[in-house]
Amino acid sequence: MALKKEEKQEVIKEVKTHDKDTGSPEVQIAIFTENIKKLTDHLKTHKKDNHSRRGLLKMVSKRRKLLDYLMKTNKKRYNEVVKKLGLRK
Repeated sequence: MALKKEEKQEVIKEVKTHDKDTGSPEVQIAIFTENIKKLTDHLKTHKKDNHSRRGLLKMVSKRRKLLDYLMKTNKKRYNEVVKKLGLRK
């Protein structure tokens, strides 16, 4: 259920801020978002998979913390990431 190397590289390519960017908050948020999407689809078919559900909740929490950090430190970058990933309505 984890992202494959190629999928991860595609996600990083979309949101990176410079050539060697792999750990910025924007990249981490994008990777968590993709993992959350995959796990959500998995849980739609496997409703009783509580171990994966717990992992999903932990990922959502980590992404929330990264978004809060980004909002505190740089509001402009926060707005760009939210818009690019479609996290808010």
